[in-house]
Amino acid sequence: MRADYAEIIEAHERAVRENRASYLDPQSSLSVLTVVTLQERGTCCDSGCRHCPYLEN
Repeated sequence: MRADYAEIIEAHERAVRENRASYLDPQSSLSVLTVVTLQERGTCCDSGCRHCPYLEN
């Protein structure tokens, strides 16, 4: 688990609440798609997305 896990989850939840498609990773500043955006895609793209709703945990 990443040391900034709580910060990641908060950023993701904020983006979902604000109906944004993505948020910036707190450490790398790379754009990360939200689970809502990935669900709207309809299928897994096999890119290893952080919030992929199609991967079994």
